Amino acid sequence: MIQLIWAMTEEQVIGKENRIPWHIKEDLLYYKEKTKGQAVLMGEATYHSLKGYYKNRPLPYGKIYVASLDSSFAIEDGIVIQDVTSFLKETREDLWVVGGATIYKLSLPYADQLYISWIKEKYDGDVYFPPLDLNSYQLIWEKETELVRYTIYERV
Repeated sequence: MIQLIWAMTEEQVIGKENRIPWHIKEDLLYYKEKTKGQAVLMGEATYHSLKGYYKNRPLPYGKIYVASLDSSFAIEDGIVIQDVTSFLKETREDLWVVGGATIYKLSLPYADQLYISWIKEKYDGDVYFPPLDLNSYQLIWEKETELVRYTIYERV
């Protein structure tokens, strides 16, 4: 099963200067609860951003796939993927796609579930989630808090 997980504003802002523009502890905990110990796919910029956040600690995932077009890019704690589309077509493991925008765009056609945290406040950003058509999905779960509306959509 391929699951995408992300937080965004109503304007579809997901990032600013390779960081998340908000700090909402409840959403961070939700993300960690879903992805900890799991196989994840991310882009190179997201990988570097997370490594900066975790500093000298290991990333909290079971298996890390990092997409990069740079054939010389190598990492010690994961596997570099150069053809995301082929990887997504061929993978048989449960996989969480965790960003960034290009990886989300490439992964959307293969997504079985979408875990979207809708951030209620407006934030400026320079990275947006790609155009999203939820007509192929059904809302299967929703939870509202003061700061975030959590949703899970499943492909129909």
